[in-house]
Amino acid sequence: MHKTALFSLMRHTAAMTVRSQPSSDTAAFRELLSKSKHVVVLSGAGVSAESGIPTFRGSGGFWRTYQAQDLATPRAFARDPSLVWEFYHYRRELVLTKEPNKAHLALSEFEKNLEVNGRKLSLITQNIDGLHQRAGSQNVIELHGSLFKTRCTECGEVADNRNSPICPALAGKGAPDPQATAARIPVSELPQCHCGSLLRPHVVWFGESLDTAVLNEAEDALESCDICLVIGTSSVVYPAAMFAPTVARRGIPVAEFNLEKTPETYNFQFHFEGPSGITVPDALAV
Repeated sequence: MHKTALFSLMRHTAAMTVRSQPSSDTAAFRELLSKSKHVVVLSGAGVSAESGIPTFRGSGGFWRTYQAQDLATPRAFARDPSLVWEFYHYRRELVLTKEPNKAHLALSEFEKNLEVNGRKLSLITQNIDGLHQRAGSQNVIELHGSLFKTRCTECGEVADNRNSPICPALAGKGAPDPQATAARIPVSELPQCHCGSLLRPHVVWFGESLDTAVLNEAEDALESCDICLVIGTSSVVYPAAMFAPTVARRGIPVAEFNLEKTPETYNFQFHFEGPSGITVPDALAV
């Protein structure tokens, strides 16, 4: 299905109302899962939060006096690339101190078990921290990019980069304290491409569209799956918020794993409430 047509279908189905009480029957979920050939997992910030990764959302979601939407924009980067790189340097360094949690590890192990039996798992994540890959997951689709990739603002080259610090001038910078003073690093000392131009984080910022190739890969997985797990996401950030409801309206079983109910909970077949580090390993113990 063409991307435009799929989005049209998503918008149409999102407007429909299908309300029912979801099941929390783990045995029934495991029975369906055991028969699946292609499992799709949609993961969000709630999974990473259990590893100690801040979401930078809500009343406590500040870095210094800024929220993510203040810095994660093309305009902010054009205005003050030093400040934006301080923010992302802090996030990179923080993630490097964290470890995948039991949900990450359970998904990785489940993927391996499926592959042994000729089955498939596609993991579509909104997270940019790379913890799924560090846990061992292989087939990961990063909707919003990665903290550990850079993109050249001129030649467009995308490259993996796990250097710590990413450049000498950012060493010791990026403290989240509201009283911290901006480093005001010259552009020439910020991360540079081999072509001599400024690098930016390879993440999707507010006001930017998702990468077409990545979105197409996610859509292909969603169209071919026979069961879908939604883990640690509130189902409110578009276009990812449309993914699982659209799958559910095709009659495909969808299981939601979250700390609380979401706007889409009653449109799914299953809902498992609680920390994903507990609910996901238990559900995948088939």
